[in-house]
Amino acid sequence: RPCCALLPDRYPNLLRSYTIFCIQVIRFKVRGWENSGGADFTLNYLTRQSSVSKEPDEPQNTESELRFFKYNRKEHREMKIDLNADVGESFGVYKIGLDEEVIPLISSANIACGFHAGDPTAMKRTIALAKEHGVALGAHPGFPDLLGFGRRNMDATLEEVRDYITYQIGALQAFATSQKMKLQHVKAHGALYNMAAQDMRIAEAITEAVSKLDKNLILVMLPGPKKDVVQEIGKQYDIRVVFEFFADRAYNSDGTLVSRSEPGAVIHDHQFAADRVIKMVTEDKIASKDGTEIEVASDTICVHGDNPAAVKLVKHIRESLLSSGVEITPMGQFL
Repeated sequence: RPCCALLPDRYPNLLRSYTIFCIQVIRFKVRGWENSGGADFTLNYLTRQSSVSKEPDEPQNTESELRFFKYNRKEHREMKIDLNADVGESFGVYKIGLDEEVIPLISSANIACGFHAGDPTAMKRTIALAKEHGVALGAHPGFPDLLGFGRRNMDATLEEVRDYITYQIGALQAFATSQKMKLQHVKAHGALYNMAAQDMRIAEAITEAVSKLDKNLILVMLPGPKKDVVQEIGKQYDIRVVFEFFADRAYNSDGTLVSRSEPGAVIHDHQFAADRVIKMVTEDKIASKDGTEIEVASDTICVHGDNPAAVKLVKHIRESLLSSGVEITPMGQFL
């Protein structure tokens, strides 16, 4: 039964398109629609339908109206989202983060690999903790900058970037294999992560390194102003690229993160953060720092748990998602 009431009756062609779309969804569902390319078919079909000849007084279908179908395509995917956190950042006798409290609340773990934080023992223990709670594993490589926690830009060559990525993923892969686990994804840390969202040469260097290690790995990136280029690079190297939303960080109007050095960069209000998450999941949009509404369509949400207040925030976000009918599951299970 098509949800015709959601479409304005002054768009008869769009109404017909959506009715046919609903019929095709049912047909593809019977034959395993979600695993047969059905989602791509429907969006392509609707895009074609929008360009057919119009009745004399029928207005042109707009971009925002076509996004209606994109939103419902996500809804048909049963509203699944991944919840990730940066963990395994303790080093030697220094304990950083509350991994024992955070890991049971998430679905994917980004584990530090020893360059910006973490050490061999921390990596091993974090993998064991994630395994115990059924949490998927991800490598979290950064610049070799323990003093700056990997948050300072480095003038590294592209060859060095590739080597940094390879070295750190390889180390975590070894510990995962020793515990009969596999890595699900890779997400660069701090400055390396932010630089890759701006400099496509760095994004390509990271993608290339990942592809040479394991093409099944998912690469997590920031959906910044160059996200379309990032996706194309992923296709070039046959790597799935997933975009990430930060629940507790403020955004600039161009989709980049507000620098931590600026006031208001980190969000501490639990309800405000949870409301932003629900808006992102249901509408693919949030309000930026200056009030501009920006698109941040993402399939994984990053939360932090490096202090007791942050852990409470993670719990609140998780409860808000579940109460809104959103299933929290590792990204590798629905992408």
